[in-house]
Amino acid sequence: MCPINYSFPPLANNMRTKAKGFSREASEGHAVAVILSRPVVALRERRLNFGGKWNYMPAPEDSKSYPIAPRHELFIGGKFVQPHSKQYFPSINPATEEKLTEIAFAEATDVDKAVKSARRAYQNVWSKMPGRERGKYLYRIARIIQEKARELAVLESMDGGKPIKESRDVDLPLVAAHFFYYAGWADKLKYAFPGKTPEPLGVAGQIIPWNFPLLMAAWKIAPALACGNTVVLKPAETTSITAMRLAQIFLEAELPEGVVNIVTGPGDTGAAIVNHPDIDKLAFTGSTAVGKQIAQAVAGTKKKLTLELGGKAANILFEDAPIDQAIEGVIAGIYFNQGHVCCAGSRLFVQEGIYSMVVKKLRDRIQTLRVGNPLDKNTDIGAINSNAQLRKIRDLVQSGVDEGARLTQTQCDLPEKGYWFPPSFFTGVTHAHRVATEEIFGPVLGVMTFRTPEEAFERANNTPYGLSAGVWTDKGSKIFNMVSQLRAGVVWANSFNKFDPASPFGGYKESGFGREGGLQGLAAYCRLR
Repeated sequence: MCPINYSFPPLANNMRTKAKGFSREASEGHAVAVILSRPVVALRERRLNFGGKWNYMPAPEDSKSYPIAPRHELFIGGKFVQPHSKQYFPSINPATEEKLTEIAFAEATDVDKAVKSARRAYQNVWSKMPGRERGKYLYRIARIIQEKARELAVLESMDGGKPIKESRDVDLPLVAAHFFYYAGWADKLKYAFPGKTPEPLGVAGQIIPWNFPLLMAAWKIAPALACGNTVVLKPAETTSITAMRLAQIFLEAELPEGVVNIVTGPGDTGAAIVNHPDIDKLAFTGSTAVGKQIAQAVAGTKKKLTLELGGKAANILFEDAPIDQAIEGVIAGIYFNQGHVCCAGSRLFVQEGIYSMVVKKLRDRIQTLRVGNPLDKNTDIGAINSNAQLRKIRDLVQSGVDEGARLTQTQCDLPEKGYWFPPSFFTGVTHAHRVATEEIFGPVLGVMTFRTPEEAFERANNTPYGLSAGVWTDKGSKIFNMVSQLRAGVVWANSFNKFDPASPFGGYKESGFGREGGLQGLAAYCRLR
């Protein structure tokens, strides 16, 4: 608390005043300042403290209304079928460490059945269907997703650990929007590529990550179907529930059998898709290391490939930026979805003149972030997706401390069960630190400084990744100058993590190649003649 000063009217001559051990002689005609004896807090450490008066009451979303089946089978040929091995693995709620369900373990035999089913559907039904009719199915799927948005949001939060307000307000609207958007293009492909004749590729194998299970499925399935392809999809091992619920939606929409097939399992299942000889197109979102393995596997084959891989995005904050707005953008850029975002703004470059102010505001702001039950509508930071990911985050954070960076974390009580990590940021970071160069994929920010725009873009580009970046400034000319210099697939200006189905998304360098979303997302699933 700050010292409190009081002023009083003139007192009588020689009156001695005392206040908690403090005394001074008062002369007639002079005011006396009485200073309460309280700890003196350095200016840079002062902050508002309301105690617990502004705490939110729990507001959990009802999950009992959406029971989860005890076991989930594979979805092949429009039916739910047992895996060839009859083996299953548990799907764990990362917030409670409780088993939610059992997921089928697909082997190469199951993948082969799925690919054959997709090939039959492609040759006999889907590729021959007019675009207008394909679009009707996509519209129908989008509307059913909207109707079941609350249920899907609850399942997404339970299975992945992300806050319900993010699943409900970000993921699900975007999922439906992608199906709506590409439904509109299904009968207009010749206008998307003037002077060209677009043709479908055939069977698309798609492998998606665990950070946005349903959204990544929509990103990949919708454009593939709009262009006349059929799909074999493999969701992440830890987040398969909503993908299987999406399969039920396909049945409700009466999608022809075999148009979309979903096989679940670990990395071996994905490898079986990659190596299958009858796959025409591969789309992968995940780690750079796995992406390199896939690129090597398909080299020399007829398979087209799209890779959306890791990132280490730079968020550049100039001294002429609206600071409070920028702080909120920085918070959203790194702590959204617990930092489980490939385009997360995990490197913050602050112009030297405002560095101290920005660090103070960041320190105060992260203290207000609420960490806890993902199904609570007030939660800002949910659970880390898995114990393995939590160990990776802890290892990288410890390396930052060992290498001399200064760690700041929220002073919050973490739940006893589940996988949790508090919102954190490092100062005193240099490019030699691992936390400045490696993708942490967690709620951890590295703060660095720069002096000139030239230094800013040189340091921002000094990374093997090139997926995204952000620029915060009051000058439009500075934005355009920085955007032209930054080697990143997506650059946000005075915002961060803003997505739209009509906007292409993808990276450079080790962040992958190809684009998803927009017209570019259609081009990835067409052969242009």
